[in-house]
Amino acid sequence: MRIDLNSDMGESFGVYTLGHDAGLMRSITSANVACGFHAGDPSVMRRTVRLAREAGVAVGAHPGFPDLVGFGRRDLGVTPQEAEDFIVYQIGALAAVAAAEGLRLQHVKPHGALFNMAVRDASLAGAIARAVAAVDRSLILFGLPGSEILAAGRREGLRVAAEVFADRAYEPDGSLASRRKPGAVIHDPEAVVARAVRMVTDRTVVAIDGSVVAVEADTICVHGDTPGSDGLAARLRAGLAAAGVTVQAIGAA
Repeated sequence: MRIDLNSDMGESFGVYTLGHDAGLMRSITSANVACGFHAGDPSVMRRTVRLAREAGVAVGAHPGFPDLVGFGRRDLGVTPQEAEDFIVYQIGALAAVAAAEGLRLQHVKPHGALFNMAVRDASLAGAIARAVAAVDRSLILFGLPGSEILAAGRREGLRVAAEVFADRAYEPDGSLASRRKPGAVIHDPEAVVARAVRMVTDRTVVAIDGSVVAVEADTICVHGDTPGSDGLAARLRAGLAAAGVTVQAIGAA
């Protein structure tokens, strides 16, 4: 069994620091780097890519809504064409930064509200997939299992990866529980590790109502802005290894 371990990174901005990027790089295999719209700036982007290169971590673009104040977690009413255009812009920006550091991008993972809205919105998901394909058809598109994102990626001929979240609660339909709900983010490290191992080995997760939901799992996300995320990622990797799971970048599989 194999799994990729990813984290959302490069989400600092100017003098404001967010996340535990340097520590996380010691445990993860893929880094989703913010591209300046929901978080990040050119210097943060390059610094994060450089950290990934030094740690041997694969780099992907993490495009989001143009919403720095809301950290990209507010639903925005954009047209599919607007979404396609600003996603192309963000992927292109990070691809240039990666090239400056001698790297190529491995994947694209939409951020926050853009990701969540596109789970069910076929037109928005199509815009995301078209943007990725327009920039580089070798990029792997991350999305929730069973989502419109993965369906749109497949229609565009892209390689897709089903992403699960070890530190997030799930609804019975397999969607992520809203962050507004109590218990939506799981902070107990032992629970997070146990859930991750179960999602990889049994392909199931216990939903917020206690029901058991089937999931695909190609890559697991650890949120970089969660307190103690660097330590959590280390425990996750150790727990997966103890369960006989090989942890490696999705592009190497």
